[in-house]
Amino acid sequence: MRLENKVTIVKGASLKLQKHFFVAKEHIFMESGELSASGFLYPSGVHALRIQNTRGELIILPFKGQQIWRATFDGHELTMKSMFDEPPETEDFGASYGCFMLHCGMTAMGNPSAVDTHPQHGELPALFYDTAYVAVGEDENGRYIEVGGEAYYRRAFEIGYIANPQIRLYEDQTLFDIRMTVTNKRNEPLSYAYLCHVNFRPVEGAEIYDTSNSIVVHRDVPGTLPPDKAAALLAYIEELARNPRRMYRIDAETQIYEPEIVFTMRYDQDERGWAHCMQLAPEGDGHYVAFRPDDTPYGIRWIARTGSEDALGMALPATAEHKGLHYCQMNGQMKTLPPHEAVTFHVKAGYLDSSQLQNMRRNMK
Repeated sequence: MRLENKVTIVKGASLKLQKHFFVAKEHIFMESGELSASGFLYPSGVHALRIQNTRGELIILPFKGQQIWRATFDGHELTMKSMFDEPPETEDFGASYGCFMLHCGMTAMGNPSAVDTHPQHGELPALFYDTAYVAVGEDENGRYIEVGGEAYYRRAFEIGYIANPQIRLYEDQTLFDIRMTVTNKRNEPLSYAYLCHVNFRPVEGAEIYDTSNSIVVHRDVPGTLPPDKAAALLAYIEELARNPRRMYRIDAETQIYEPEIVFTMRYDQDERGWAHCMQLAPEGDGHYVAFRPDDTPYGIRWIARTGSEDALGMALPATAEHKGLHYCQMNGQMKTLPPHEAVTFHVKAGYLDSSQLQNMRRNMK
């Protein structure tokens, strides 16, 4: 059955999403007060779910990695600039990368080295979801609309885990919750690494403000760069190694992030166990991400400004660094999930208007 009209629901209701619900013409699946969910098909054939409140919206790919493809609040586009206006129907990371958020891991994570065989950032980015749902409910933070799903990743005699992501958007809020719960279904421990790739768009003249306590600048220069660009990038990396604070102000004229520079960072946490990072725009508003260092001890910073791409991964919560499976194994960074146990990662992200930003900054001190 195809849903052609909106479905009005009550608190606590849930709708299991079916692929045949999605057609080229967008239509409402669910509506409850200020909250709504509508679905459509991109021309590429990728299924998209738009969830909205009075302040903005998220476009989520419920069957493709449960990625957040776009995030817009108070008229501000939060998502990195890329070459992709819509998500292609492919599992190739480089042929579809341009989203606001994607889950990375679990059996491997990061850029594969010469001795690695895993895809970039592991199997989670484009994992096919067996089921997906949208629901409305209420918790201690207020009324929300939620998107989630379930995928069973299996490899005979080796790996078996269930991924249950969850994205929750509250009424009249510009921050939203991102969770990923992974359950090991096998009788053997699961070796894993996880990273939440949250990709904001840099704002010229903005300042980054965070609760970090250490920074390592990675001296990675691609061998494919022309010699002049490679020399310029390496010289800037050496400047950052001497003074990492240079990258705390966004300035395209004096900085070089082509194709990218990555930083390994550690963060202090507040009394509730949260680490914080924000981009403060000259206009007084900004972007924000928070995570729990007890679960994700690294806040990887990734900046890429090529002209075709413009991205500020100001704090990518992670259990390990970004250098692939072999590196993580050699440096003792792979985690272990016991048989039939689960682990949950929780990230908060979004937009802050000027009053919200100043309140958040005071609370971070």
